[in-house]
Amino acid sequence: MLKNYFKIAIAVLRRRKFFTFISLFGISFTLSILLVLTAFIDKVVGDKYPDKKRDRSLYISRIAQIGKNSTQSGPPSFYFLDHYVRSLKGLEALGISSGFNGTNTYVNNKKIAVNYKYTNADYWDILEYEFIEGKPFNRQQVASADKVTVITEDIKKEYFGDVPSVVGKYFEADNVKYKIIGVIKGVPVTSYMLYSDIYLPYTTEKDADYKSNKSYGGGYYGILLAKSPADADRLHNDYEQMIQRLPVEDKKSFDHVYSHADTYIKAYVDTGNEKQSGTFIVITTISIFAFILMLLPTLNLVNINITRIMERSSEIGVRKAFGASSKTLVYQFIVENIILTLLGGVIGVVLAFIALQILNSANLIANLQLTINFTVLFIGMLVCLVFGLLSGVYPAWRMSKLNVVTALKAQ
Repeated sequence: MLKNYFKIAIAVLRRRKFFTFISLFGISFTLSILLVLTAFIDKVVGDKYPDKKRDRSLYISRIAQIGKNSTQSGPPSFYFLDHYVRSLKGLEALGISSGFNGTNTYVNNKKIAVNYKYTNADYWDILEYEFIEGKPFNRQQVASADKVTVITEDIKKEYFGDVPSVVGKYFEADNVKYKIIGVIKGVPVTSYMLYSDIYLPYTTEKDADYKSNKSYGGGYYGILLAKSPADADRLHNDYEQMIQRLPVEDKKSFDHVYSHADTYIKAYVDTGNEKQSGTFIVITTISIFAFILMLLPTLNLVNINITRIMERSSEIGVRKAFGASSKTLVYQFIVENIILTLLGGVIGVVLAFIALQILNSANLIANLQLTINFTVLFIGMLVCLVFGLLSGVYPAWRMSKLNVVTALKAQ
């Protein structure tokens, strides 16, 4: 039966090639955009380089002091992380790193923009960066405020050119020379808590904000490593209780402190506002975008399908006259429409693959390589199925309601 429906669907598609082209274009173009978006989200959410211990890691990206009429929100300070968070029980290691900041360096009168980040030694124990050469700085080097650095392979190539090794050489940034002790595979800027071009010991920070800033807010992020995934839940609860006990710094303006030690995704989208879930906002935004993106081609395909039905009224009348039930006709048309959308889906996958290759080659976001994996492909095929059902149900229902006499007279 499905084989016959497939043959009929192909014959119908060949009959009106212009309508077929419009339908396939709308489906494939829409799906290709959704696949590229899905590949991007999958990369941001699913890529566990270099934080491969996410199952027992908690991330602190925001701390806020909230009052009735005012809110002060931002990344926590080094002091808050080192003084309060480090005292939590069940904490195996605490990685502390600043947000990335930009500066310039010069090579042969060529200006190179460089992003730098300060970290402690535990940061390198928690995260598993892929070292192409050398190693990270250790606790002794941090304590001694040694001017050493770990750089990415992209900056190595841009600064030194094609040389086999740069460990032991010096990299100048912001008029300071740092000795290179390691080269790593970089992470994309979308991983904003982990991204940088060069990594420096926090004790080399020029303005020594880690010493002078004793408030809760600052410019650092924290990664809490528990001993096991089960301990991560207890560590999360301990952090929540600690936050509830924290006194506000300005009792005239604020009445409580808000912060969470969360999983990577929750911390990634944390707004710093207890009344607005970052996860909910992101999911809602993506859903609305996907809905709008699918709505227009769906309505277009519905109109085209209704036109096709009117053209096939005599066929429908004959089949009804020979005993075909409305249920059979509806089933046939929905299957035909799903076949059409699947064909458009295949074209959409090809277009998405080509688009991803172009985007990756353009290197619009450094170190971000998007791919179509099984997850992305499954979502794409699921979208095709939903797309086919949504655009086929109403026209099929209209077809099933055609009167036999009226349908036969239409030809």
